[in-house]
Amino acid sequence: MDETEFWKLVDATREAAEGDPEDQADLLVEQLLQLDPDSVLDFARHFEARYNRAYRWDLWGAARVLLDGADDDVFDFFRCWLIGQGREVFEGALHGDPDSLADLLDDFDAEIDGDGEELGYAADEAYEQLTGTVAPDLGIPPAPTEPEGTPLDLEDEGALADRFPKLWQRFKGA
Repeated sequence: MDETEFWKLVDATREAAEGDPEDQADLLVEQLLQLDPDSVLDFARHFEARYNRAYRWDLWGAARVLLDGADDDVFDFFRCWLIGQGREVFEGALHGDPDSLADLLDDFDAEIDGDGEELGYAADEAYEQLTGTVAPDLGIPPAPTEPEGTPLDLEDEGALADRFPKLWQRFKGA
C-alpha cells in the first residue's frame, strides 16, 4: 500500500462515517479486513509514521484550544483524529500552521471531534482478525520522546490566544 492508497482509505471511511471518528474506525477495520495482512501492516506503518510526525508542540497547543484542554492522552487521541481528517487537513496543519485548522475544519463538535483513539487501533484489530496474531513491530523509527518544536505553556491562555489567533477567535469566541 502506498501513500495515495492510504489516504484514499482514510478519506473514504471518513466520508462514509459522515465524520464520526468511532464509525470511521469501524469502517476502517472493515476495509482493512478486505486486504492481505502485509497491506494492513503497510497501512499501519503509514498511520504510525504520521502519528509520530504530529508529535509537535504547535499541534498540541492547537489541540488545547480546540478541545479546551489536552493532556497527554487527549493529545494522542487528537493526533489519531487529525490523521482521520485526511491528507489536506493533516498536511495543512503540519506544513502550514496549526492555526490554519480554523480554516481547514468545516464543522467541529468538541463532543465527538478531536478524539480518534479507535482509529489508532484499527490496523492492529484488522491484522489480529486476519492472522490470529498480534501485529509485529512495524520497523519504523520510534516516536520522539519529547514533542518537536518550541515548547509551549499549554496552561497560559494568553500565550495560546496570541499563538493561535484564528483558532482562538473561532473556538473560544474571544
